[in-house]
Amino acid sequence: MGMDINLEWYRSFYWVAQTGSLTAAAERLNITQPAVSHTIKQLEEKMGGPLFFRTSRGVDLTTEGKVLLRFIVQAFQNVEMGERAIAEMNNLNSGEIHIGASDTLCKYYLLSYLEQYHEQYPNVRIHITNRTTPETLTLLKEGKIDFGIVSLPASDKQIEFRKSTRLQDCLVGGKGFRHLADNTMPISNIKQYPLLFLEPGGSTRKYIDGFLASNHVTITPEFELGSVDLLVQFALRGFGLAFVISDYVREELKSGELVEIPLDPPFPERNIGIATLRGVPLSAASKSFLTLLD
Repeated sequence: MGMDINLEWYRSFYWVAQTGSLTAAAERLNITQPAVSHTIKQLEEKMGGPLFFRTSRGVDLTTEGKVLLRFIVQAFQNVEMGERAIAEMNNLNSGEIHIGASDTLCKYYLLSYLEQYHEQYPNVRIHITNRTTPETLTLLKEGKIDFGIVSLPASDKQIEFRKSTRLQDCLVGGKGFRHLADNTMPISNIKQYPLLFLEPGGSTRKYIDGFLASNHVTITPEFELGSVDLLVQFALRGFGLAFVISDYVREELKSGELVEIPLDPPFPERNIGIATLRGVPLSAASKSFLTLLD
């Protein structure tokens, strides 16, 4: 027997079985009694035998009808459970969010929003995958995350980017470089000093390299490090000058442990971006999280 039976047949069968009456079932389904009778006849023909027999009070199930009803009840219960699960997800009483973001963006940008969201919706599970911006975009296109938090500029025809918080790159050094903070340094002069860079491969390193190249500056870093935290620690200990986001070292600049060295030309502002896949709808949980980032 094929799987081409109309599901409305089962609905009619269910209510006739529940009410014991074709007329009552028709009222429950908001259709005519002859329509219900015709539907049951079609279902019985498909099943190869009668599912009901007439009694003085209406209709009752045959042995075959009773077997079918057990499965139909289970099926309808599963449908109801599915509807409740979706309702709970839409009401944010359950659900999951999968987010991709770099370690740096997770720490300095995402963490406070995660805390807020978890307080509001403690039953929504949040999964974070820490990757560089290029890797995050790959995960997004593979369907492994719902959205990504990335460093702009970035581009991809399959992905929509929405600008969020502004970022301002700057050049900083430890106390031993304090004398450089008094005057604006031509960008070409940075080659005179040991430089601390992030490792190649990430969007921030690509952005810094691009900015320097646009100003005809080629450099060989003294150190290439795997995280912004390491850059800051090496800069604090006097190993060299580092390019960082000013907001990420606000406390160190305020305390004087680090000094900012003005550059000519300065870095243009850029943004953190929210990356979503074009044409793919977000879950209710993801939508509600992204409203926090607006």
